[in-house]
Amino acid sequence: MQAESAPEAKPAGLIARLREVLVGTSEAAVTKRLAGTVFLIRVLSAGLAYFSQVLLARWMGGSDYGVYVYVWTWVLLLGSVLDFGIAVSAQKLIPEYRTGGQLALLRGFLSGSRWMVFGASTAVALLLAGLVTILSPWIDADTIIPLYIGCLTLPAFVVANTQDGVARSYDWMRLGLMPQFIVRQGLIIGFTAGAVVLGLQLGATAAMIASTAAVWIAMIGQMLVLNRSLRNAVTPGPKAYDVRNWLKVSLPIMMVEGFYLLLSYTDVLVLQQFRSSEEVGVYFAVVKTLALVSFIHYAMSATTAHRFSEYHATGDTERLSEYIAHAIKWTFWPSVAATAALLAVGKPLLWLFGPQFTGGYGIMFVAAIGLIARSAIGPVERLLNMSGNQNMCALAYALAFLMNLALCVVLVPRYGGYGAAAATSTALIFETVLLFWITKRRLGFHVFAFGKKG
Repeated sequence: MQAESAPEAKPAGLIARLREVLVGTSEAAVTKRLAGTVFLIRVLSAGLAYFSQVLLARWMGGSDYGVYVYVWTWVLLLGSVLDFGIAVSAQKLIPEYRTGGQLALLRGFLSGSRWMVFGASTAVALLLAGLVTILSPWIDADTIIPLYIGCLTLPAFVVANTQDGVARSYDWMRLGLMPQFIVRQGLIIGFTAGAVVLGLQLGATAAMIASTAAVWIAMIGQMLVLNRSLRNAVTPGPKAYDVRNWLKVSLPIMMVEGFYLLLSYTDVLVLQQFRSSEEVGVYFAVVKTLALVSFIHYAMSATTAHRFSEYHATGDTERLSEYIAHAIKWTFWPSVAATAALLAVGKPLLWLFGPQFTGGYGIMFVAAIGLIARSAIGPVERLLNMSGNQNMCALAYALAFLMNLALCVVLVPRYGGYGAAAATSTALIFETVLLFWITKRRLGFHVFAFGKKG
């Protein structure tokens, strides 16, 4: 009887585990479920973004599309840092205020942080618009108006990033991510398609107007829903504003995010200086194809940061250690599986860009090394930021960026895309070792996929 019932035990065990992931209330189940939600949103967003770029390129033509991409890239880069790190520090400060019973400071942060980044980004946008005016004699005439419209986009873009961080701190992942990654992309496609159907000329200016309208509408809609949710989650009362502490925590995190962006774009920018545009295009296709792996890390970072802060603030070291081990495991193994799958079908995927792009298939293997190495320590940079070690985290990113830049300058002129991939992978390995060492020294945790918990 035992032998006959054994085969039934496995399916029952699998069903129980699946039920725990789908409807369970344990921290592990909630984290997996939230991370899965974030990952699916990011994948769907990537598909929408790719589809919208194909449509815009066909509708606008090469010249106008080039201007649009140039201006929109500046919006993405500047908008990602003009929140001064508040979007990430919200996931540290909100749990600390909640667990410490500091409700006045919590209320002050929930409203004051958004007004602060809105005012600061508006001031920066006005300064940038003035800079465009001053430099207009040296700027291509077709680019000037789109740049002005890009400046108008920045305040809404920055507030939306901040609201994303606030929503994540309450585990409202769909509220945080859907407006930016799904609603915004859908509106851009809808507005530009409407212009084409109406017979309007879709140039760079019209496309930027559509994008700006999409950013503002998505942000305002998100704000209305977020404010309603916060009224239900936080009891009304007096507000206190500790702006100095907000900036003390946030500015180093802004440095982390800034160096991360530099680290992410260095290979493409240096490659563009030394090699042909065709080779840059092939390399960019490789990077975009492997982007799915980085979505896994992003999903775990988005769902674990505020819990790291909560457990650290309460001094629950054992619980924090277990949660770190869980986060690392669910970053590393899915990343390994996704990388193996992408490498297996890499050549057909690259062929979708064009037959000549399959020449970059070998580069995928070199670039994958760094991604796998980085996933082996999970979202440890969030752990450092949430535990008050954001300065050391920023230093690690800065050193990794400098190494990547130096190696790219040395390797790219001779080895092209392979050199850029090798430089980036080496920098990511170096960054991984630094973050591992800093976490071990500062917090005492052995953060590695194959290491002990703490």
